[in-house]
Amino acid sequence: MLLRSSLEKASSFLHQRVREAIFSYKTNCNFRRRSAATSAMDSSSSSSSSSSPPCKLVLCGKSSAENEIAESLKNNNTLKLPDNDAVSVLLQSEWDKPLDDGDSFRIDSFMNSLSTNRFGRFLLWSPLLTSTHDVVSHNFGELPVGAVCVADVQYKGRGRSKNVWQSPKGCLLFSFTLQMEDGRVVPLVQYVVSLAVTEAIKDICDKNGLPYVDVKIKWPNDLYLNNLKVGGILCTSTYKSKKFNISAGIGLNVDNEKPTICLNGLLRELSVVAYQFEREDILASFFNKFEIFYDLFMDQGFQSLEELYYKTWLHSGQRVIVQEKNEDQVVENVVTVQGLTSSGYLLAIGDDNQMCELHPDGNRFFCAWAFMFSTGKRIYR
Repeated sequence: MLLRSSLEKASSFLHQRVREAIFSYKTNCNFRRRSAATSAMDSSSSSSSSSSPPCKLVLCGKSSAENEIAESLKNNNTLKLPDNDAVSVLLQSEWDKPLDDGDSFRIDSFMNSLSTNRFGRFLLWSPLLTSTHDVVSHNFGELPVGAVCVADVQYKGRGRSKNVWQSPKGCLLFSFTLQMEDGRVVPLVQYVVSLAVTEAIKDICDKNGLPYVDVKIKWPNDLYLNNLKVGGILCTSTYKSKKFNISAGIGLNVDNEKPTICLNGLLRELSVVAYQFEREDILASFFNKFEIFYDLFMDQGFQSLEELYYKTWLHSGQRVIVQEKNEDQVVENVVTVQGLTSSGYLLAIGDDNQMCELHPDGNRFFCAWAFMFSTGKRIYR
């Protein structure tokens, strides 16, 4: 099986090629656009970009230092969008519409709940955006590391294999930046992100006396609730000046029950309490958790988080059918998932006690009825 990835080679001192970490952010809060529709939309938007209103980005920071960065970015007209889409940059103080109308992301509520030293402290928010991921990835060098972009609605959300997604109101849609030097552990960042999302939701439930909303991780980068996809993750990276610039994107169904399931929909079934999950609370809780997990990850490796990760994912002891092409024949082997390899792939053992490393094959990797199907097998050594 082949992991579609394209990490650039780190530098000559690295003894092995490092693959670019490209992961999945196919939130099921989104409606997929087929390629033809996407092409038509791109063509239409490019021909009418001069007449369409510019995207609005509201900038703010938790501290005066971060607010100074926001002022500088606005005054220097630094931020850009792909395809030369127009963008209008405003400071939070210049936004002339109420941010507590029930639909808009409440910036002050998020900042007041945030307790990090690095992540989430610089915010870009938009009521309507092509893609949060495009904003942070195209402006990586201009933004402070740890900056986050949030949108209420996005209509060109990034997904695996260049899929494009529409995202309705009620989804938590955000992308943030981080930077790493060791390319060997870059592919594992997606697991740290996934774990921080699930633990953030648990933390909110605990603090508010709510019944447990059991969000699970489906390897490599999806989030599931009651056997339905409730969110997903996409991490992309580029290599520059001996550092990996990583953009991590997350989509989570918070208050939109279609097309699958959402957190508040399940909460209403489980509890008579009037409490509802809010996007701002989840985002702040996520960054509070992520910063702790990330520091552990960087200091002690992913092993420090493995036990918690395995309690949260869907695959321990799962029986897997692996289809392996052998010349003109397809041979099926049954293996059992044991955990993750050091490079972040699935580690499985066959009935013959031979260890295998399983890779996802783009969008064709899926999990149903406790089986995972793919197009090849690689022996793990």
